[in-house]
Amino acid sequence: MKVGIKGRFYIEHFDVNGKLKGKYEVPNGIVDVGMNHILDTQFHNTAAASTWYIGLVDNAAFSAFANADTMAAHAGWAESVAYTEANRIEWAEDAAAARAITNSVTSDFSINATVTLKGIFITSDNTKSGTAGVLWSTAAFASNVSAVNGDTLKITYTVSG
Repeated sequence: MKVGIKGRFYIEHFDVNGKLKGKYEVPNGIVDVGMNHILDTQFHNTAAASTWYIGLVDNAAFSAFANADTMAAHAGWAESVAYTEANRIEWAEDAAAARAITNSVTSDFSINATVTLKGIFITSDNTKSGTAGVLWSTAAFASNVSAVNGDTLKITYTVSG
């Protein structure tokens, strides 16, 4: 039996008045260090990351995601920190069931500036603009997402195999 791991982001974008501005569904790519981390934790007795966090990718100066991206080196993109929360938002996943794991409570970003977003990433470090931790995955929106002060992004992330 062939097992393939894949992930998908579901985003609801609301304005300051709670009106839905858009819904986005985005598949992610699992980067090399992310896949190596999963293999090492399951088969090589390496400690697993206890918590994962979601970050936003700024469209400014975006050129590309790459399989070789890490938190310390990702020349094709930069993180957007245009949200009020002090840290990246935790992906509070529920227990796995039916070959999938997801968060039943959304990970919410309170946007505090005008920004154009290119995508999303998952990492094991919660520090905004931090370069430590394991980068698990990256995902690009089908088209850029424009957000303004007062908007909220509510994100659900599902990994399945």
